[in-house]
Amino acid sequence: MTGLTSLDEILAQLEPRLAPQSYVYCSVPDPADILAAGIQPFALVREREGVTLVLEATDAGALGMDTTRLFRRISLGVHSSLEATGLTAVASQALTDAGISANVIAGYFHDHFMVPASGAPEALAALSRLSEAAGEA
Repeated sequence: MTGLTSLDEILAQLEPRLAPQSYVYCSVPDPADILAAGIQPFALVREREGVTLVLEATDAGALGMDTTRLFRRISLGVHSSLEATGLTAVASQALTDAGISANVIAGYFHDHFMVPASGAPEALAALSRLSEAAGEA
């Protein structure tokens, strides 16, 4: 299944959705024990310094991890191609203009913006406005 490559089409079909749960970022040397306990991270990134996990806050809390910095996930419903250009830049600019920081996690089918929980409704509104404007163009 091939994703969209036209930035105009992608933006018009963003369909941003805010996940109900909160997440935290944490780093561990080895996630084996966490995975063996049945905890499924939303994302896992291996880096030289350790393994970054994006966990639901409830799971992180149960593991005794710091849950003071909460994030919410906004998933874009559009299936954009991994070779499409401009989506991350344009969406990030819309969030920057709204004063909201974001971390992007790209999957094969969808892009996900992790935003501070306190700014999640505003971030969702900014991405929705971006899509509406593209649809009107």
